[in-house]
Amino acid sequence: MPLPPRPLLVTADADLLDDLLRLAAAAGTEVDVAADPAAARPRHLPAPVVLIGADQAVPCLRARLPRRPGMIVVARGAPGDEVWSAAEPLGAEHVAVLPEAEPWLVEQLTGRPRPPAVSRTLAVIGGRGGAGASILAAGLAAMAVDAGHRTLLIDADPLGGGLDLVLGWERVGGLRWPGLADAGGRVDPPALLAALPHRGDLVLLSFDRDELTGVPAEAMAATLDAARRGRDVIVADLPRQLDDAAVLALRAADRTLLVVPAELRATASAALTLARIRPHCDEIAVVVRGPAPGRLRPREIAQTLGLPLAGSLRPEPSMCQALEHGTPPTTGGRGPLADLCRRLIDELMGTRAVTA
Repeated sequence: MPLPPRPLLVTADADLLDDLLRLAAAAGTEVDVAADPAAARPRHLPAPVVLIGADQAVPCLRARLPRRPGMIVVARGAPGDEVWSAAEPLGAEHVAVLPEAEPWLVEQLTGRPRPPAVSRTLAVIGGRGGAGASILAAGLAAMAVDAGHRTLLIDADPLGGGLDLVLGWERVGGLRWPGLADAGGRVDPPALLAALPHRGDLVLLSFDRDELTGVPAEAMAATLDAARRGRDVIVADLPRQLDDAAVLALRAADRTLLVVPAELRATASAALTLARIRPHCDEIAVVVRGPAPGRLRPREIAQTLGLPLAGSLRPEPSMCQALEHGTPPTTGGRGPLADLCRRLIDELMGTRAVTA
């Protein structure tokens, strides 16, 4: 009778391997050891848990080791930026830092069954400034909650004006990006979600206008990690000028929506934005926002960009007026934006076929 698969340790760091073998012994667990991605590949998917040493995070990413539940990057002491940058696209659920994480790693090595990852991520980015990406992102998050999904809305654009204003949440208390950055991104996932501004099943991570800063990559990695285990839907509003945190979110996204006003110059600008984001996205679609002063049709714009058309939006003057008074978009669940967002969420969650 074949023996069941064992936890897999992937590292060529002798000191780190000694630590991990000691933790495995404390857990009463026998393990397999691989020094590099080539040696790890045959045992990677069957293993109940995979611990990847910080020294092998970048090599495993470059080797395109398949994403799977139960992957953990382990470092002795504070990991470098290259480790944080590799962890998310690699598919790691955690970055564990020794010695602080030793008791938790012993628990992971005991072989307890792990629930499958079920969360889905949408990235939204404007083809040009003022394209309406933030409004679409807020509408998607609201419609996801309306469909019964626990949702996190991430505002990752420091120059976007603030999604808390779009939702009318500027006075809702909770942790913002500067506070999370001060923690170095190392926050217990359930505690992180509980600390963020929330109403019902919608949680928001946005900026503090008193402190205009970017998003550290480690803070984004911690946020995505927490959301994958505690939210059904993640919607990320991203800046056109990509930073390391935005690249992490793009690589984690199941689908990226490029929002383009129905104008010739906006389409030209969107082509430049598309060139920046394409290397980081597996699936990109375009949302075209009217009005169309030159009578450009949404499908023509999509064809020009070489992207599938995810949908189009007609002008909604009443919604724009309501936003100025703190009323979130899609309130009431009616109108072109609400209809589009509802359909896009259904597509994301697999309850409706994706538009070609």
